[in-house]
Amino acid sequence: MTASNPTFGPAPDPREAPRAFLEHLYRVAVDRALPLSTLGAHLPKPPKGRTLVLGAGKAGGSMVQALEALWPADAPLSGLVVTRYDHIPPRPEGVPQRVKIVEAAHPVPDAAGQQAAERVLALTQGLTADDLVLCLISGGGSSLLVLPAEGLTLADKQRINKQLLDSGAGIGEMNCVRKHLSRIKGGRLAAACAPARVVTLTISDVPGDDAAVIASGPTVPDATTCAEALAILDRYGIEVPAPVRAQLESGELETPKPDDAVFAGHEVHLIATPQQSLEAAARAARETGIEAHILSDEIEGESREVGKVHAALARAVAHRGEPFARPCVILSGGETTVTIRPRQPGQAKGRGGRAGELCMGLAGALMGQQQVWALAADTDGIDGVEDNAGAFVTPDTLARATAAGRKLSDHLDRNDAYGYFDAIGDLFVTGPTNTNVNDFRALLIL
Repeated sequence: MTASNPTFGPAPDPREAPRAFLEHLYRVAVDRALPLSTLGAHLPKPPKGRTLVLGAGKAGGSMVQALEALWPADAPLSGLVVTRYDHIPPRPEGVPQRVKIVEAAHPVPDAAGQQAAERVLALTQGLTADDLVLCLISGGGSSLLVLPAEGLTLADKQRINKQLLDSGAGIGEMNCVRKHLSRIKGGRLAAACAPARVVTLTISDVPGDDAAVIASGPTVPDATTCAEALAILDRYGIEVPAPVRAQLESGELETPKPDDAVFAGHEVHLIATPQQSLEAAARAARETGIEAHILSDEIEGESREVGKVHAALARAVAHRGEPFARPCVILSGGETTVTIRPRQPGQAKGRGGRAGELCMGLAGALMGQQQVWALAADTDGIDGVEDNAGAFVTPDTLARATAAGRKLSDHLDRNDAYGYFDAIGDLFVTGPTNTNVNDFRALLIL
């Protein structure tokens, strides 16, 4: 049986072209999360006053273009949205630009991100109750919209952000800290927009789809506290300047809470979620006659360890037909983490992200298991800071890597997934996808 997707055409036969089949599932998942097909159902009517568009995230460019295409041509529209470098898609023909899009760095913020945040905050001045603020928020906004709290410099924020990324802290922990060390995150942007009405349109890239975590929730209430942020910094041994620590201890850097009147009348709409994309991929698999099972869209943990757990499940299916019968596809999402190992003297710096690290753990634990193929990739098209979205794992991954002189344990020791999979031609490269619903993983067991 052959299934087709209107965007990509017929799905490859999984038995004849397993890698191409897995790639097809990934592209179907990404397509489900593109803003042009999801944003329109959540748009409010134009207000009596003006409409200001603000936002940040790796999907910012495509969200702006979708809004410009769908918003009434005779209704005023202006504003500023910041996205990652090289993440502005080609402008659709016939759609005039009405909202400014600027670029900044991710995952470690830069001066361009700070300047963009200052401009965003400045645009909120003079808003009235007749005005509408449309906030376009997607994953990556925490780094792209950076405005350090009083007493912190951009260099401080860069250091803290890098240490959090390297520590293995979960996304909720990282964003709790980011919110309390910012003048724009954790609901502060919404407070600045008062008395205008705020409607937030967001694409979820976090486990649980909590809008307060996505991009550190600049327009939604924050239930976390200064005390929690301080505990996370202490847990991972991350220092902050003494005056800032004192502000955390006293609660001076507390964020607006859910009962704050500033949020009255505000709306938040999830226009795309990881679960929706996994369900789209599952439907595409079933249309080819391959049963699909979604484990969860909320899987977290150390990447290599999550890879081992997925391998154990795949081996159980391959050996015993349990808990699922072959042939099948096992899908999962979420956001794993990578703890960067200290480098030994003379050891080369590793390259790669959480998807590649998961694939190394998966390949090692599969031990060359026949009839199992896998793809793990970030749905934004970038695994960490490299040019690949993720990597493939095949029954002969270990054998081909050994033949290429690559030892898996060495690459795991230095977190070098990119070098390992590049050597055997198994990197998965897509370029920016212009959306972001977090990790995508698919295991095909024939």
